[in-house]
Amino acid sequence: MQELHDAPLAPLTTFRLGGPATRLVTATTDAEVIAAVRDADDAGTPLLLVGGGSNLVIGDKGFDGTALHIATRGFRLDGTALELAAGEKWTDAVARTVEAGLAGVECLAGIPGSAGATPIQNVGAYGQEVSATITEVTAYDRRSRETVTLSNADCAFSYRHSRFKAEPDRYVVLRVRFELEDAGGLSAPLRYAETARALGAEAGDRVPLTAARETVLKLRAGKGMVLDPEDHDTWSAGSFFTNPILTDEEFAAFRSRVAERLGDAVEPPAFPAGEGRVKTSAAWLIDRAGFTKGYGTGPARISTKHTLALTNRGEATTEDLLALAREVVAGVREAFGVTLVNEPVTVGVAL
Repeated sequence: MQELHDAPLAPLTTFRLGGPATRLVTATTDAEVIAAVRDADDAGTPLLLVGGGSNLVIGDKGFDGTALHIATRGFRLDGTALELAAGEKWTDAVARTVEAGLAGVECLAGIPGSAGATPIQNVGAYGQEVSATITEVTAYDRRSRETVTLSNADCAFSYRHSRFKAEPDRYVVLRVRFELEDAGGLSAPLRYAETARALGAEAGDRVPLTAARETVLKLRAGKGMVLDPEDHDTWSAGSFFTNPILTDEEFAAFRSRVAERLGDAVEPPAFPAGEGRVKTSAAWLIDRAGFTKGYGTGPARISTKHTLALTNRGEATTEDLLALAREVVAGVREAFGVTLVNEPVTVGVAL
């Protein structure tokens, strides 16, 4: 277990932003993770968990406490059952499942970060969410001070949410288990129109696994959503805002605002999100409120490839990023009466 003091955290994040941690511990086994957590809890020291750093916005002053970098490794496949250590690189794990001919997470290719973060956020993209394949999660419970195993139902998954996100200071994910599908080298049924179109298929079709993964990677890269150190459009946390979920009444009011601003012929995106609820598109809202691709003149700007990504152009500070995020939130609220919610976790700062 490695320990550093006054250690920079920016290199551990995809934004490449944030000040130092008072203490940085890197753990490579579950036992080391648990020991570091217990030490911090026993001492009453604030604790920050860092995996792949793809969902973190750390303040310029850094973190006054212990930052625990979870760098555990472990990929175990038993038939269609997959177990990943929390520190496994998610993109590599997806590639290996595709190589093994197993379906279920192939459309989640290219998503940065670690396997342990996937159940926290209920990571999803291109018609798939990890909640559809996760069977159980092993975690350290800081409240009971013991290792526990939570079933899929125990995880309380919903759109970009889970029990782990609802109780952020309680659980430390150690292992995640998935049940994948052997469909003879074919993907799970396609559920996202853009993916199906790119593959020349229809929604519900199955396609070769490698084709599904490669197509998603191309789509993501075209939006700056595949990490590339030479491309500042990828110096981001991916989608900075979640898609708003509105009640039927809220959506009706939103439609009225759209008609007033853009004309009666314009219909905003609408997707079923459960009884009495409608999901709309954050990217659409941002663009139609006037924040187009490449918006901004400072060191933090909207990606030139995707309006949902806020980016560090190389010399930004966290405060530069937050100023841009606040401008976007205020502009969308003023235009359409909808308040955007940030997807990344903020540390020492807030919108």
